[in-house]
Amino acid sequence: MNIRASVFVVRQPHDPDAPQSAFLRQYRALSQLPACIAPKPHLYLRDWMVVDYLPGAVKTYLPDTNELAGLLYYLHQQPRFGWRITLLPLLELYWQQSDPARRTVGWLRMLKRLRKAREPRPLRLSPLHMDVHAGNLVHSASGLKLIDWEYAGDGDIALELAAVWVENTEQHRQLVNDYATRAKIYPAQLWRQVRRWFPWLLMLKAGWFEYRWRQTGDQQFIRLADDTWRQLLIKQ
Repeated sequence: MNIRASVFVVRQPHDPDAPQSAFLRQYRALSQLPACIAPKPHLYLRDWMVVDYLPGAVKTYLPDTNELAGLLYYLHQQPRFGWRITLLPLLELYWQQSDPARRTVGWLRMLKRLRKAREPRPLRLSPLHMDVHAGNLVHSASGLKLIDWEYAGDGDIALELAAVWVENTEQHRQLVNDYATRAKIYPAQLWRQVRRWFPWLLMLKAGWFEYRWRQTGDQQFIRLADDTWRQLLIKQ
């Protein structure tokens, strides 16, 4: 959408079954964030949001780990949004909304185990994006920026780092090390905390893929779910 030489993007919720409050929170998050890392919002209506278009390139791979660590560290220094990210309610929702034929004893056992263990105590509580991957990073002339803030909320910095869609463990360790240097945290301490979140995130991904499979019937979600379940078995 172009208005007087300005370019805007009209956004709608990705999940049509998500509560309206989730989309409103995305608007509120964007309203709080500096324009140097996120698109500025201009209008919110039910199921519609108008935000700035961010010029730049969206690449198929992550940027240099030090550059990405700098972006995440800057985000985590911003004022908190005012609402916490809690994973257990999402894990239970995805179980309930999945195809009954896909629910397994192993899935239920893992869910009960995490429920009993409870989420790791936060190392540092900060505003998080929670969907950092190559497709959500805009390489602009003024630096890296993030789009798609639908999962944003306050949570552990290690949860954010654990959730980044990296290519391999080596890249993940380097990202954590680069972040630890900026945050003045012992890298080994931060990596241990990141690892504590792995079972939660794998369950979150697997459950979301199962949920989207039942919602859309798209076979890609079954393949992604099966792959994530295999990763969970390996890491147990």
